[in-house]
Amino acid sequence: MTVEADTIAAIGRARAAAPAMAIATTRAKNDFLRMLAGAIRESRAEIIRANALDLERARKSGRGGAFVERLTLDDKRIEAMAAGVLQVEALDDPVGTAIEKWTRPNGLEIEKIRVPIGVIAMIYESRPNVTVDAAALTLKAGNAVVLRGGSEALSSNAFLAGLISHALKNARLNPDAATFIRDPDREVIQVMKRSRDLIDMIIPRGGQSLKNALDGSAVPLLPHFDGKCHTYVDRAANLKMAEEICLNAKCSRPSVCNSMEKLLVHRAVAEKFLPSIVARMTAAGVEIRGDDATRKIVPTVRAATDEDWDAEYLDLILAVKVVDSIDEAIAFIARHGSHLADAIVTGDAETAARFEREVDSATVYVNASTRFTDGFEFGFGAETGISTNRLHARGPMGLNELTTYKYVLRGTGQVRA
Repeated sequence: MTVEADTIAAIGRARAAAPAMAIATTRAKNDFLRMLAGAIRESRAEIIRANALDLERARKSGRGGAFVERLTLDDKRIEAMAAGVLQVEALDDPVGTAIEKWTRPNGLEIEKIRVPIGVIAMIYESRPNVTVDAAALTLKAGNAVVLRGGSEALSSNAFLAGLISHALKNARLNPDAATFIRDPDREVIQVMKRSRDLIDMIIPRGGQSLKNALDGSAVPLLPHFDGKCHTYVDRAANLKMAEEICLNAKCSRPSVCNSMEKLLVHRAVAEKFLPSIVARMTAAGVEIRGDDATRKIVPTVRAATDEDWDAEYLDLILAVKVVDSIDEAIAFIARHGSHLADAIVTGDAETAARFEREVDSATVYVNASTRFTDGFEFGFGAETGISTNRLHARGPMGLNELTTYKYVLRGTGQVRA
């Protein structure tokens, strides 16, 4: 069979499984999730062995740094996957819940009810934990899911997809409700984006090449692409607090989209704040690239280029700029950010309120690290992605964001005049 025929057949299996998944009981879905979490914990050694094959291929192909960090599964991350699945299991089932309910003057009762979206396709790169996160959330929300990971994580993804399939079967649910497409051929993505009759929504998680591959998609997209997060240290900031927030935002896990890539510092506190934060960042292995004002205060800093202000490093690199006002900071974020997560550190309530109101990002922080932009940290258990869209969903996507709704109208014989 051709790539197109194979892909359509795989998606077709998920489509066929979707109606039964949409009406699956909460008990059956939770049974699946508990079984999956148990299987993940019991299969730690096998998961690490499968992941080792991916890591070996990555290193042989010259990959390193942030790429390998995102690809790696260790005991801590495997436990986090299992814990995330159990957190999803503990959440209320959104399917069938009433969003609103009202009665018209003619006695007609109208109820707005959450229902599954249908078939959701996840196209993702590098991080194999997405296989488990996506399956847990989409299936608990009553959807079928098509999983298409990148070739770099093929062994890890295939093993995890097998655990998902077995857990579905053991919970008496259709294993095709989570269909894994093993073929790494890029043509698979082209087929998926044309399959509007089979797929209801695509959630892509990846870089520029994936974004380009999905241009012109006939299937609606809810993308998760760039991070480019900023932290602005205001003139009224507690500078000790600002140091801790900035270090966490950059260094706790620099390879993820919610890490800080740009640091903006008000000129009034720059001479006091920059030497200290640059020293601590440098000690943590961060390469600092600064504007002229930053380099005047800390001459050892490398000069930033125009490209640095729009870069997403996903690595231990940070661009630093001195600004004269909150107006300049907000304008800079609007021009160079990706609307995912941006933070201000300030002790001034009026300034904080302006930042909250005027920064148009999916998540806006006051005196906290951007690293909290994550489904687990929001109490969603896991996440399928962090949307920067303005339609349907924004920010970390939990169970509610993986549903749509319908109206149910109940009457006693009413007819329209």
